[in-house]
Amino acid sequence: MATVTDYIDSHKEQFKEELFDLLRIPSVSTDSTHKNDVREAARFLHEKLASLDIDRADIFETDGNPIVYGELVTDESKPMVLVYGHYDVQPPDPEELWETEPFEPTIRDGNIYARGASDDKGQSFTHIKALEAYLASDQSFPVNIKFIYEGEEEIGSPHLVPFIENHKELLACDMVLISDTAMFAEDTPSLTYGLRGLAYMEVEVVGPNRDLHSGVYGGAVANPANVLAEIIAQLKDQNGVIQIPGFYDDVRELSAEDREAYQQLPFDESAYKNDLGLRALHGEKGYSTLERASARPTLDVNGLWSGYQGEGAKTVLPAKAGAKISMRLVPDQDPKTIARLFRERVESLAPDTVSVTVTEHHGGYPAVTDLSFYGLKAAARAFDDIYEQEPLFTREGGSIPIVADFQKILGAQSILMGFGLNSDAIHSPNEKFALKDFYRGIRTSAKFFEFLPEYS
Repeated sequence: MATVTDYIDSHKEQFKEELFDLLRIPSVSTDSTHKNDVREAARFLHEKLASLDIDRADIFETDGNPIVYGELVTDESKPMVLVYGHYDVQPPDPEELWETEPFEPTIRDGNIYARGASDDKGQSFTHIKALEAYLASDQSFPVNIKFIYEGEEEIGSPHLVPFIENHKELLACDMVLISDTAMFAEDTPSLTYGLRGLAYMEVEVVGPNRDLHSGVYGGAVANPANVLAEIIAQLKDQNGVIQIPGFYDDVRELSAEDREAYQQLPFDESAYKNDLGLRALHGEKGYSTLERASARPTLDVNGLWSGYQGEGAKTVLPAKAGAKISMRLVPDQDPKTIARLFRERVESLAPDTVSVTVTEHHGGYPAVTDLSFYGLKAAARAFDDIYEQEPLFTREGGSIPIVADFQKILGAQSILMGFGLNSDAIHSPNEKFALKDFYRGIRTSAKFFEFLPEYS
């Protein structure tokens, strides 16, 4: 039998083709027409786990999409790692901006282009392949492992938290391993130790009982689109400071050590602007770009709609206007509290010429992993071994709400071992994942399992 490394190196093409098969499944959880495709992706992962002849491989039904579970116990005295991932993906829209079909994986310039390539099918699949390499080699698997894959991450994981709460014993572990984040830069391994939380809201402004002719009624009736714009404009000041009373009350300020750590990161602001096609950046006054993007709370409009948007002109005064607004949160902000404060602020800004409805969609708590945690040290060594470079420790601006839930419910810290890049265009057309990092991800995962018992 071969070593783990030999097996990985000799099965690269097979691993790639299996990933391609998974990427071809359009498991879009936000679109009910893809419900069967979401289930097909769950069956695919279940079959891959079951084929490894591990102790257990199950599909658990929920009131939404199924949860895939797997388990292998080799030695109860060794650490138990719970691998988490999600098999659902974002919609491919706008499809016309894709250079190739979003659900037909294509290799270009060393990258896999497909929806879900980086978020999160490609990254999370690395750990199944790492386990396979051990079980097919002459090396014993050095730890205990559980897998949990959900199909609702892109819609806020509404059924995952109840599942965890009802299966605490089944999911009991010493740590959670997640690959759904990005490295700081290409060939620059990074371990994310902090994530922002989220409060996602929708605002609808309603005026007259129908669309009106702007020449006949303009100036006499409040325009919901104008009112919405005025409300949004009052939610932040010119310095980027959020104007919601109480919003910053629970914010844990950055320490001098935190800010010094940010200064040490190899960040090129000019390259950052060039990559985005911007002449200048904007954000909260008094903080650096990296601090604004990962360690400070934010408020951003994610979508706006109202009135006529077809070709040409139509002089209409719209009856309704709406916006979706997200707020990224930092320790120790509570998403429920922030949602309440947001609602109160918007309602206070609304004139009596319109009616305003504020809806809370979903949210999540921020999370920070202790930098002294032994699992993080093993992960750092694994990255160093495979990438031949010590990893950076960074915070990330995005949210993985389940990280805080794992900590709260299971008492387990998370190892955020990302292999993607911020330039992978996740949630956007032409999402990609470097093929070399898919392979290096498998090898890094295998090394993490190898090194972990030495640190426990």
